[in-house]
Amino acid sequence: MNPLDLYSYISIAVSLLTFAFVAWLFAWIKKQPSENEKIATVGKLIRDGAHTFLRKEYIMLAKFAGAVALLILLFLPTPIWNGGYEENIVMAISYLAGNVFSGMAGLIGIRVATIANIKTAEAARRGIGPAFLAGFRGGAVMGMAVVGSTLLGTALILLITGNTTALLGFSFGASSLALFAKAGGGIFTKTADLSADLVGKVELGIPEDDPRNPAVIADNVGDNVGDVAGMGADLFDSSIASIAAALVLAAVLDKNSTDKVYSIMVLCYASIGLFASIVGVFLARMGKKGPTSALNNLTYSTTAIFAALTAIATYFLNFDWRIWGASMVGLAVGVIIGITTDYFTDDGKKPVQNTAKASETSPALTILSGFSYSLISVLPALIGIGASALIAYKLCADIGGGELMFGFPIGALYGIAMAAVGMLSIVGMIISNDAYGPIVDNARGMAEMGELGEEVLNITDELDSAGNTVKAITKGFAIGAAGLTVIALLGAFLSEVNEAALEMGKDIITTLDIMEPTVFFGMLVGAAIPAVFSAMLIRGVDKNAQRMIADIHRQFKERPGIIDGSQTPDYTSSIEIATVGALRELIPAGLMAILITLAVGFIGGVQAIGGFLTGNIVAGLLLALFMSNAGGLWDNAKKYVESGHNGGKGSDAHKAAVIGDTVGDPFKDTAGPSINTQITVVSLVASLTATMFLNVSIF
Repeated sequence: MNPLDLYSYISIAVSLLTFAFVAWLFAWIKKQPSENEKIATVGKLIRDGAHTFLRKEYIMLAKFAGAVALLILLFLPTPIWNGGYEENIVMAISYLAGNVFSGMAGLIGIRVATIANIKTAEAARRGIGPAFLAGFRGGAVMGMAVVGSTLLGTALILLITGNTTALLGFSFGASSLALFAKAGGGIFTKTADLSADLVGKVELGIPEDDPRNPAVIADNVGDNVGDVAGMGADLFDSSIASIAAALVLAAVLDKNSTDKVYSIMVLCYASIGLFASIVGVFLARMGKKGPTSALNNLTYSTTAIFAALTAIATYFLNFDWRIWGASMVGLAVGVIIGITTDYFTDDGKKPVQNTAKASETSPALTILSGFSYSLISVLPALIGIGASALIAYKLCADIGGGELMFGFPIGALYGIAMAAVGMLSIVGMIISNDAYGPIVDNARGMAEMGELGEEVLNITDELDSAGNTVKAITKGFAIGAAGLTVIALLGAFLSEVNEAALEMGKDIITTLDIMEPTVFFGMLVGAAIPAVFSAMLIRGVDKNAQRMIADIHRQFKERPGIIDGSQTPDYTSSIEIATVGALRELIPAGLMAILITLAVGFIGGVQAIGGFLTGNIVAGLLLALFMSNAGGLWDNAKKYVESGHNGGKGSDAHKAAVIGDTVGDPFKDTAGPSINTQITVVSLVASLTATMFLNVSIF
């Protein structure tokens, strides 16, 4: 057995251990007591709504995936009529496998989240500690399932095909499903959230999760399909893409060796990261400093475990310490991005408090204050991403004897890829923290609808506030990881296109000169795509919310007894509006990004695509970080006012803060976190279709 196969089997074993741990967590959650009939009824409505949406979404995406798989079969990596059809078949199957693995991760997350929300609400009656543990372990099922699926899928593809290009197909499958799942879930959740807030809080002055609001169940359903299934697919995609890019580059370094040490390092570090997350989740408890501190400490402790275990592995397996250093740089930058995001979105810090203060004067000042702080917030994160790429590049430039790959030091590109792997090494813990957010948000709503009392509401409010802060951190982390990953994917693109160019006797790319017209053309178009993509998603929320608000007004008019509690709202109507609207809007935005990538390639060739990817990365990262942080800041400014500051609930400041929150909702939960997936998708499309652009382009 060759060494790479051995480590593939070890990776599969670690994945199976993870699934055993997931089963234990799920069994523990199901055993937690739940007796309140009102909460059980609400929980069933949320669960049924989430499964209905996901079923309809996956049926639509299955048709889309089938059509794409057929195109891959016919054209990639080369037209099937040119011979070599075996590679086309492998690529198509790998693409479909990426879709299936990503979809399964979302289904597992939805199943456990819609049980854990009930258990968390009931646990809050026993205190904040038990409620925190129920919510976090519910999120951990999603986190562990996603990363276990990532490692299992990667190891199986590598073991069965021995083809790293097939990994790009697998990654493209995961990315394309993630793009549409995140967009669709984001449109659904923010349609309902925005409608519920504007009618309930602003117009009627009723509480956030009041059962008299027809949109309240749709809002809770949206938390699951957007922040559980959507975000899980998003981070699954980033994790797969980073590993695939690293393995593609490792294969170039390993081509003349039998020990395959660079490929082995990727699998080894990914396995250790998964194991470190298991340990972190198992030891999770809430201390005296509250849930936010507990969640952050879990991230930091998992980071320390990963750093220590990879150092031990590097020492005993004689890995190159420079590669370990590159991985640690990526990991450190992930933590820095988290700390920066925490500063700009935590209600204990000045940006949120100053935005809440501005809300006393006017909603316009709420928007301006949050907008300006969020623009400032992108600088540390972008510097961190750029610095980590620069440091990793310099650290690893001489690896492999400084061998150049078409003018680029292959070791340096591999170092950047390993920095991305390092940043995403603790993604199991990151997703656990992220999925915790919608679970405790749902639990808060259930506590109100189940009339569990003010003390329980205070506990769930504290848990929810921590979830909002940590969700903002995890979104920043996901965006930062995508930044490093797509830089590595740019290296993979250069590798794919230049290998094809050599085979065809064409000129290779040794540099991207921005003064060259086709490169500059591509860069400008690439920079515009994230803005147009975001506009289409936010416009989708806008149009859908208008329909839902009109329906809510209709219900109040036709059923006047809803307000005094003598009549029950039609919750299913709001769920249906959100579902139909989200499914109508999710395909065009993603399809636009893919089709324009192909258009740029066929117009300007591979040089234009190189510029396109560069512009897309820079503009996309800036917009994604800005929108994610703005939404988190406005959300917590609202909660800060609701906790009794700056006039408290019902005040003018509260109404202004709610307006800020509703503007930020589609920023942070629809457009912002979808952009990083869009960047990954177009990078993979460019790599997979590079040969076609060499053969056919206008200029």
